[in-house]
Amino acid sequence: MIHSNQSVLSVFCCCCVVQTREYSTRMELEGSPSLCFQRKHYPGPRRAQDKSRKKLPMPPPEGGDCEGPGLLRVVAMYDFCAKEDTDLTIKQSKEGGFVVRESSQRGVYTVSVYSKTLGERGGVKHYQIKLNDTGQFYLAEKHTFDSIPEVIHYHEHNAAGLVTRLRYALGPMGRCVPATAGFSSEKWEINPSELTFMKELGSGQFGQVRLGKFRTQHKVAIKAIREGAMCEEDFIEEAKVMMRLCHPRLVQLYGVCLQQPPLLIVAEFMENGCLLNFLRQRGGALKEAGLLSMCQDVCEGMEYLEKHCFIHRDLAARNCLVNDKNVVKVSDFGMARYVLDNQYTSSSGSKFPVKWSPPEVLHYSKYSSKSDVWSFGVVMWEIFSEGRTPFENRSNSEVVDDITRGIRLYRPHRASQPLYQVMYKCWHNQPQERPSFSELLEEITKLVENQD
Repeated sequence: MIHSNQSVLSVFCCCCVVQTREYSTRMELEGSPSLCFQRKHYPGPRRAQDKSRKKLPMPPPEGGDCEGPGLLRVVAMYDFCAKEDTDLTIKQSKEGGFVVRESSQRGVYTVSVYSKTLGERGGVKHYQIKLNDTGQFYLAEKHTFDSIPEVIHYHEHNAAGLVTRLRYALGPMGRCVPATAGFSSEKWEINPSELTFMKELGSGQFGQVRLGKFRTQHKVAIKAIREGAMCEEDFIEEAKVMMRLCHPRLVQLYGVCLQQPPLLIVAEFMENGCLLNFLRQRGGALKEAGLLSMCQDVCEGMEYLEKHCFIHRDLAARNCLVNDKNVVKVSDFGMARYVLDNQYTSSSGSKFPVKWSPPEVLHYSKYSSKSDVWSFGVVMWEIFSEGRTPFENRSNSEVVDDITRGIRLYRPHRASQPLYQVMYKCWHNQPQERPSFSELLEEITKLVENQD
């Protein structure tokens, strides 16, 4: 529903033969730029001109800037789906909202994407899907594919030269649903009154983490998201998907609290905390079989994500947790997408996990399950070096140069040669030459069996 302190303006241009109507509306959506919509040429029934009608203002010229007399300026308070021919469907634009449409040139398609970075109030950028000499499609010349759907799928995960990655397909209007649609107050959204806050466990990329209880019975970890630390709206849309990811080697996400700030993320509590700290404090007391078992745990969790086409993007020992039985579980999968700190999300930033990243991520921000495989190789290295920092005496820029020149991490003294070979396979320069997590799990399982 459109709210305005003025009446709705419709412009009818009538003649004695055919009635047509044309209208133009300017809307300001909260957090979005003013949008101009023009619809025209709706044939009406033949009728004689009603000369008793007063003349209405002339419509604006096509291609105008939607300013000037005779136009209504309104503020859209909610998304609205047109129910009749005279209604106008409106939907708030969000970062990365996009449509694929046919261009004015027949047989050519254009991707139009909205970004808040374009202008004072954001704007829309148009990219033509092009065809190279070998018959492959692309938006960014370095990334070519055999079909348009493959182009779109790639850029849903990688901006790769676009103003932003393609986050939300805006499809046929009317089929879009609100960001929180499907959230059940019992299943997905947790009432903060059901949480009891206990001691602080530490702080992470997004904010403070505390031990708590759900309904006074179940121990949980509660992350209070610091304002400005993450793109909360995007995370909430993805939360339902993330909660459906369920595996014994993944830290389970239980729900979110949305009723009041700060946003709270409620997850499985892991008694022994972060794997990195665990290794540094107790790694020396663990036998090689125990270290190998930890690698197997992480690989099992990552194999599950791989099967479900879910990319972690920031796999490292610091993002794995250990329970009271020393079982390791992968945590914070997919969360790197919602970080708003440019130093963390840009490969040139000081906080970016350069030492865990493959060449295609460092140079092209190209993420995939195979980039996770590279990071897993580094996690194996962390485990068998008892929590040492990879490339510890090298700066980020030096590491980028080293990786590009083919230099790799040395074999930790506690890693056998066969284990190091598994680790080293993860660091192949070409993503397609790296093993899958399924293949890695087979090899690690064989090494475990050989130790028995």
